[in-house]
Amino acid sequence: MDRYERITALHRLLKGARTAVPMSKLMEELDCSRATVYRQIAFLRDALMAPVIGDGEAGFRYDPQKSDRFELPGMWLSSAELHALLAAQQLLARTGSGVLSEAMAPLQQRIEALLAEQAGGRQWPLNRVRIIQHRIRKLDEAIFRTVATAVLARKQLSFEYHARTTDQATRRQVSPQRITHYRDNWYLDAWDPAREALRSFSVDRIRNASALSETALDVAEEVLDNHLAGSYGIFAGEPKNWATIVFSARAARWVADERWHSKQQGRFLPDGRYELKLPYSNGRELLMDVLHYGADATIVAPVSLREQARSLLRLALGNYED
Repeated sequence: MDRYERITALHRLLKGARTAVPMSKLMEELDCSRATVYRQIAFLRDALMAPVIGDGEAGFRYDPQKSDRFELPGMWLSSAELHALLAAQQLLARTGSGVLSEAMAPLQQRIEALLAEQAGGRQWPLNRVRIIQHRIRKLDEAIFRTVATAVLARKQLSFEYHARTTDQATRRQVSPQRITHYRDNWYLDAWDPAREALRSFSVDRIRNASALSETALDVAEEVLDNHLAGSYGIFAGEPKNWATIVFSARAARWVADERWHSKQQGRFLPDGRYELKLPYSNGRELLMDVLHYGADATIVAPVSLREQARSLLRLALGNYED
């Protein structure tokens, strides 16, 4: 056990102790001599300003009045943070050659240095981390760079948009607000003055984009959050209704642990089924996610959404009739 690991282990021991931890226990847990324990205690208390109290064989602990406010400074990562860094490192390693790879090289080196520091000098088995993309769409990198630059530079953006819903192309001049990565694809959230409303555009459907010299209109963060995060999925807008879906007891084991929406309400029913309620403004994406569960999901309310599901299932069944 190196010094980094000993300090981390010592901190956890003292942080979680309700009474003083005896010297014998510290020596056993840290796998070191009495003198080494004293050195680690001194470093923790004097250099890192930890609220260590106690001395000698009676043991040590953190001052209970200060313990909750103290954490180790610097890069003492939790498991979630460490996993996030590992995932980021792998993504950067897979970018290959190009402008992005060259620009991100210093960041990748910094991440690798942090991982090495966290591992105490050992080499992390990064090949053990997998990131699987699902239903990713083909993206024009030049268009993406133009869109992202306009968002960050706060410049208006002009482009041609070919909507999938209507199969029609229109010319737009918008004030970009945010660029959103959702389910492995990118979306532009923007203020569209011609429609006097916020709109979301799939970046892969944008063509002939150019950033303009005019400064983009800034929409308040609170307004953006209410509009873009209020309803289910990528379809923005004020929620128009709440959906109630009941899942079978078998599917409940998965759904109960899933977060479909920040304002969702869920509960187990007496027979083991799971009831999920959430707001939505456009039922298309919600319907697709519910139908993904097949016979294990039933839309209870509203009636209009239930009827849409029924119609979709009838159309699907018709494809299999001889």
